[in-house]
Amino acid sequence: METLLHLVSLTASKLLHFSGLSDDRKALKTTKMEEKALEVYDVIRSIRDPEKPNTLEELDVVTESCVEVRDLGDEEFLIIIKFSPTVPHCSLATLIGLCLQVKLERCLPFKHKLEIYISEGTHSTEEDINKQINDKERVAAAMENPNLREIVEQCVTEPDD
Repeated sequence: METLLHLVSLTASKLLHFSGLSDDRKALKTTKMEEKALEVYDVIRSIRDPEKPNTLEELDVVTESCVEVRDLGDEEFLIIIKFSPTVPHCSLATLIGLCLQVKLERCLPFKHKLEIYISEGTHSTEEDINKQINDKERVAAAMENPNLREIVEQCVTEPDD
């Protein structure tokens, strides 16, 4: 009986493969992830740099290719962002990561988990900063500081808001 089920399963998967239906499903899933990644990018591209009057997009701190979205099932997604500070010793990299966290938590209309990292080799203390950015308790504590919260608000608020 087990052999028969295996043969039926194998035959069904071959039929799907040759009919193109399994490839279509993969293509649809890939397209959905790309659409979600663009949706995420549209949220973060307008975040203002804490020091300059430019957006993170204008400074190439974030790009479309720095956003990856993975399907976790049940309409939940894992969002991975790898941003590149403007200089390897940028003192505000942690603050930029905090702005990314705050804006995405506020603006994304779908259920998600978030991982934010500095792109490998773009900052002198990237490991330490990556730990800080992804530590929920540290993020919550930072947002309790009124001065820091005000800076984050200035960075994440849209010019029209």
